[in-house]
Amino acid sequence: MNRKIGRIGSALTGACVAAFAVCMLAGLRFGSYFVCMPLALGYMMMTAALYAECAPERRAAGALGLAMAGVYAVLVLLVYFAQTTTVNLEPLTGDAQRLLDYSRLSLMFNYDLLGYGMMALSTFFAGLAIQPADKGDRALRTLMMIHGVFFLSCFIMPMLGVFSAGDGSTDWTGVLALEVWCAYFLPIAVLAFRHFGAGREGETAK
Repeated sequence: MNRKIGRIGSALTGACVAAFAVCMLAGLRFGSYFVCMPLALGYMMMTAALYAECAPERRAAGALGLAMAGVYAVLVLLVYFAQTTTVNLEPLTGDAQRLLDYSRLSLMFNYDLLGYGMMALSTFFAGLAIQPADKGDRALRTLMMIHGVFFLSCFIMPMLGVFSAGDGSTDWTGVLALEVWCAYFLPIAVLAFRHFGAGREGETAK
């Protein structure tokens, strides 16, 4: 059951990352907001399954990875549920629009960056928890740990005022950065799906 949950979560994560990339390129703002919610759930499933297989000496790292995945999921669900409900359905103006509308690069945008910063920390510790059985697992572990570097930029840049309040228009540089992230993270989901594959129960040392 643990590996099945991990496999489903990895597949959901990969599908959502791919859908997010397509929505961003197509300018489908609602779609790009919506897919981030099942992405968070899929990633939590994947991380929970990684924790479940942790060797005792790696369990603290796995627990940290899972806990931070939970923080990421809460922040992202709050941000994107607000975008697909209140922001999408209510005629917001003034300060309410500036604070709640993600595209204004204000409060919700900063919470989103914090969420993905916590996801980066989560991948770092979840990667530490993996005991590789082969080259694919080693690649998965390496990609997850390197992804942890994104925490620094996600956490610090909003404090430095790097992102100024926008007018709601799409910035192609932002889209490009997100496409690069998708290209990086999709192999993590694919390798995780492989890691939890049927018939590999005995390959990963416990």
